[in-house]
Order: sequence, then C-alpha cells, then structure tokens
Amino acid sequence: MRNARPICRPSRAVAEIEVLIEADGWGKLPQAELLAQRAGLAAIIAEGANPLASVAILLTDDAAMQRLNSHFRGKDKPTNVLSFPAPARLPGAGNAESLFLGDLALGYETCSAEALAEEKSLGDHLSHLVVHGMLHLMGHDHETEAEAEEMEGRERAILASLGIRDPYAGAEGGATG
Repeated sequence: MRNARPICRPSRAVAEIEVLIEADGWGKLPQAELLAQRAGLAAIIAEGANPLASVAILLTDDAAMQRLNSHFRGKDKPTNVLSFPAPARLPGAGNAESLFLGDLALGYETCSAEALAEEKSLGDHLSHLVVHGMLHLMGHDHETEAEAEEMEGRERAILASLGIRDPYAGAEGGATG
C-alpha cells in the first residue's frame, strides 16, 4: 500500500501498520496517516496482540464505504469504519501471514460529519475509530450490552493512553458500528 511505514521502536520491530489514503478529503488532516498508525499500535500493545502483527488501513470516501458496506454487510449506505478480520489460521501455521490481523476502512465524509456533530477534532475521532476497528480485528464485538460496555471500556483506556478524552462522555448512543 502507498504511504506505508512500519512503526518501530529502537532495536525492536513492534508492528507494521500500512495506511493507504485514497480520498482527497483526508488531506485536510495532514497527520492522518501518523494518527492512524499511532492508534493502531496503541490498540495492539494494550490488547497484548503479537508485537509483530500487521494491519492495513484504508482512508477512503463515503462512496467507497457505501460499496464496501453494501457488498460485505448488505447495508447500502456509507458508514464510518469497517473491519475485515483476517481469516482464522490453522493452529501452528507460524508463517508471516498468521501475523496479519486484517484490514480497516474509514470514510472521510461520515467521519468528518460525526466529529463536527460531536464537537471533536477529526484527529481524535479518527484515532477512536481506528482503535474501535482494531478491537474488532482482535475479536471484540458489541452485539450485546455487556460486550458493548466492555469494548467501550477498552476504547476509553486505549484512547486515554494517547491523551484523547472519553469519546462516550455525554454520548447517548453507545458503540460505534
């Protein structure tokens, strides 16, 4: 993917988070790639995932998100974030592919409108949605109220580690889709 840069700590590779910026709108947030990588890495570390894991993140527009959402979820409308977990691997596979967690896609127009409506910076909202999507890639869900509460708690903790305020403070709605 274009714009891909592995995130590393000195002398120890941590994770490879590739970011492809496909939609011009994301150019209004010059640090979008770095914020997505930072949020993804924070989720990997917080969840104790394989430190050599890799993820691909697509920053696209609502038209592409609508096509993806329609094709993969049967919902003919754009959405803020979609998670595509890597297929389950056979036990003991141990190859490089087994470190791939999956893909995320985020739609600019929906993310931007949500950030504005919720009086959040687009950067903070992007970080939140990447963390949310990463948790899905690592097996979390919010189908039940208990799952939603647990997932939101994990999101809050990861975002706090990044200096981002609670995205659910004052929110009526609960989990992001």
